[in-house]
Amino acid sequence: MTARRALITGITGQDGSYLAELLLGKGYEVHGIIRRSSTFNTSRIDHLYADPHLPDVRLFLHHGDLLEVTRIMVLLNKIQPEEVYNLAAQSHVRLSFDEPEYTAEVTGLGTLRLLEAIRQIGLECRFYQASSSEMFGSSPYPQDERSPLNPRSPYGTSKAYSYWVARNYREAYQLFTVNGILFNHESPRRGPTFVTRKITRAVARIKAGLDKFLYLGNLDAVRDWGYAPEYVEGMWRMLRADEPDDYVLATGTGSSVRDFLALAFEYAGLDWERHVRFDESYLRPAEVDSIIGDASKARSELGWEPKVALDELVRIMVDADIRLLEVGRGSEWVDRPRWPGNEGHVR
Repeated sequence: MTARRALITGITGQDGSYLAELLLGKGYEVHGIIRRSSTFNTSRIDHLYADPHLPDVRLFLHHGDLLEVTRIMVLLNKIQPEEVYNLAAQSHVRLSFDEPEYTAEVTGLGTLRLLEAIRQIGLECRFYQASSSEMFGSSPYPQDERSPLNPRSPYGTSKAYSYWVARNYREAYQLFTVNGILFNHESPRRGPTFVTRKITRAVARIKAGLDKFLYLGNLDAVRDWGYAPEYVEGMWRMLRADEPDDYVLATGTGSSVRDFLALAFEYAGLDWERHVRFDESYLRPAEVDSIIGDASKARSELGWEPKVALDELVRIMVDADIRLLEVGRGSEWVDRPRWPGNEGHVR
């Protein structure tokens, strides 16, 4: 049987790497788009990659950028994917205030370029758009698929634009497009500038005697934190549905940055109040106080349900960052979640 073919933009990111693992474990042929660079930024997927000249290889990487519509069309024509997962974005919320135009170009207009390319070449595929809980902004929680969008950052507004573009192409051109509105989801592969990973890396370094202090901004922001590998399975389930629709993925439990701090430091036997310092440069010009999701629709229609609670998530991340220091691996740790039917290395 011919393997089902999927294309992932943003394959080198946290979600892209877990999604590639999941799809390979399900027998897919996986193609990923990476930006051309003089340095390699593939550490999260290096364990999956094999020389494409070898037999039975099912992971292929292509240079491209969502800023270049011609290249997008060339790749879509060449690959002919049956599923497209658009995970590429400038995804750091605080940075989006400093780089609003670039954020809009990649996170917003990049989605339009991709969908229009699919439409223009007549590609029959199922399209997943990585939407974000940041679109809800100051809307009352818990937020679900019917909650109003009120974004509070250039990142949130760019994601809201992509959300509406995906819906518009579904309604206007009958494309199979879905929006996965994912609330915060973390892992050892989260980038080190994101607050959760920044905390767990600091815990490991302070415990090892390498650092004394961790500098943070708003500790009162409340987020709904889940485990990233579970959320990428939700993405896949959305594209296996009979009809395209939009789904929230969330745990339904809100915790503050201070709560996350306390759990991480306590797990390592440290007192966070002795080591955390305030730095106003990390504050956002407009803050989102609380975002907590209601994933009832995904539970009932997709059979998706998160299992990893916050305390377990914190332990997973702290343990991984302690191991990183022990083996001298820098800032990336390739954890190996056990997917059903995928118990080992996959080419």
